[in-house]
Amino acid sequence: MKFDIYGRYVIDLVRAEDNWIAFRLDGNGRRRLHDLVVPPDLPDTDLATYLDDLLHEQSPIGGRVRRLD
Repeated sequence: MKFDIYGRYVIDLVRAEDNWIAFRLDGNGRRRLHDLVVPPDLPDTDLATYLDDLLHEQSPIGGRVRRLD
């Protein structure tokens, strides 16, 4: 699932072996984000809220995390 992070960049969260793996997408492809840990039991319906809670310091006023797909 892809998420727009405050209009600054896109994160792709992929489910693999009951874990969430995070990638940052850019013009050169995607890079794994080893320091972004998502709890394995977090349902996909809560991912945007979790990312917003985790990354809120990067948010401009009124910014939000949006699911893209």
